[in-house]
Amino acid sequence: MGILKNWHQQHSENLSFGSRLADKVASNMGSWRFIIIQTIIVVIWMALNFVAFVSHWDPYPFILLNLLFSTQAAYAAPIIMMAQNRQNERDRMNAEADYKTNIQAKEEIEALTLKLNSMEVDKLDKIIRMLEELEKK
Repeated sequence: MGILKNWHQQHSENLSFGSRLADKVASNMGSWRFIIIQTIIVVIWMALNFVAFVSHWDPYPFILLNLLFSTQAAYAAPIIMMAQNRQNERDRMNAEADYKTNIQAKEEIEALTLKLNSMEVDKLDKIIRMLEELEKK
């Protein structure tokens, strides 16, 4: 007998390498760690170019740095969009799973309600019979 997997585990296992990579890149790019590391790199880049004694490989206004940021943004935007699309798909699957669970719970509650009503009617019938028997005596 295999282990039952929920919808999230099934969805995660069915992701392609590219999808997993896009999710990982998007989660890293959307973190404070990434922002802090990138800020440190930019400050070092600018400082080295300001104080370079021999050669400024990217003099002010830092055209090469600007090109690197543009390239990063050109790749980051679609990767983040892919990750967001998958998040929307996960949210939709989660909503469907919740809906199915709610329907099952509703059916079980209705069945329990019918059973409790039946038991209550049986008890009332028994009480009425007992009262009738008492009246006859």
